[in-house]
Amino acid sequence: MDLTARVEAKARAAREAASSLAVASTRAKNDALHQMARGLEEKAAAILDANRLDLDRAKSAGLTGAFVDRLTLTDARIESTAEGLRQVAALPDPVGEIVEGWRRPSGLQISRVRAPLGVVGFIYESRPNVTADAAGLCIKSGNAVILRGGSEAIESNTTIAHLLAKAVEKAGLSPEVIQYVDSADRGAVMAMLTLDRYIDLIIPRGGEEFVRLVAERATVPVLKHDKGLCHVYVDEGADVDMALAVTLNAKTHRVSVCNAMETLLVHAAIAPVFLPLAATRLQEAGVELRGDERTREVFGEARPATEADWAEEYLAPILAVRVVDDLDAAVAHIRRFGTNHTDVIVTESLASAREFLRRVNSSTVGVNCSTAFSDGYRLGLGAEIGISTSKLHAFGPMGLEELTTRKFVLEGEGQLRE
Repeated sequence: MDLTARVEAKARAAREAASSLAVASTRAKNDALHQMARGLEEKAAAILDANRLDLDRAKSAGLTGAFVDRLTLTDARIESTAEGLRQVAALPDPVGEIVEGWRRPSGLQISRVRAPLGVVGFIYESRPNVTADAAGLCIKSGNAVILRGGSEAIESNTTIAHLLAKAVEKAGLSPEVIQYVDSADRGAVMAMLTLDRYIDLIIPRGGEEFVRLVAERATVPVLKHDKGLCHVYVDEGADVDMALAVTLNAKTHRVSVCNAMETLLVHAAIAPVFLPLAATRLQEAGVELRGDERTREVFGEARPATEADWAEEYLAPILAVRVVDDLDAAVAHIRRFGTNHTDVIVTESLASAREFLRRVNSSTVGVNCSTAFSDGYRLGLGAEIGISTSKLHAFGPMGLEELTTRKFVLEGEGQLRE
């Protein structure tokens, strides 16, 4: 069987299994999630063995340290993933929820009810822990899932997906609801993108070029997990100690992920006090600074920033720094270069905070907190299948509700349209 036929067979199997999962009880789905979490913990050694094969190949290929970090699994990361599955199990089941309802003059009762999307195609790169995150969210929201991870993590992903399917079967559900495309051939992705007979939604998660390719080629609807260019703006009169802590955490908590800060904006009035302290702390943490002319007047060790730096998602220990005149200039910069991901203001001014929240239209906007909180697990979603930078039908970290649609339910007593 050729590659296209293999992918289509997996999609067809997922479609057939999705109908039974859509009506599965909450108890059955939660049992499956607990079995999945238990499976990750019990098979942690096998997962780490598979991950070492991927890491050895990545290092031999000379891939960057940030890339290797995204690829790396540890006991702690596996345990965190398992805990995320248990958190998803503890969340309310969205399927069947009545979102709103009303009665028409005819006596017809109208309701809008949450229902599964059907089959979700998830195409992703690098981070093998998201295999379990995506599968868990799809199971709880009543969706079958077709997983296609990057070639760099094929050993890890194949091992994880196999044990998750076995865990679902232990819970009495069809293992066919979790499909994994175990081919490193890019043709497998191309095949998925046109299977709109079987797949209801494609979620691509990876680099900007990859996501654009998926969006251009797909006949299946696409919800983009796009470029993450996150900003922190330190306002005039901000608490310096808080601003230092937020800045350091936003950049260095984990530089290789999409919620890491890539550009620091600093109000001109606070720059002479804040910037030397921040720059020293960041350099001590191994971060290279690239600053505009006003930044370099305050901290001369920063490399000159180019126009390209303001639009760069480094995913590395590099930070662009710009001094701005006021909040208006900060917002204008974010609107021009931002990617609708996550942007934060550090301020003591309630008026500035409200203005920033009102005018910055990113999927996650924060006040006095790290950009690292833009994460499904940290936001109480249990996990996330991606962070949508599109605005239809989801925006921001995607949890259970974002993996459902709403259908109209009409209840009548023989009403006929006049």
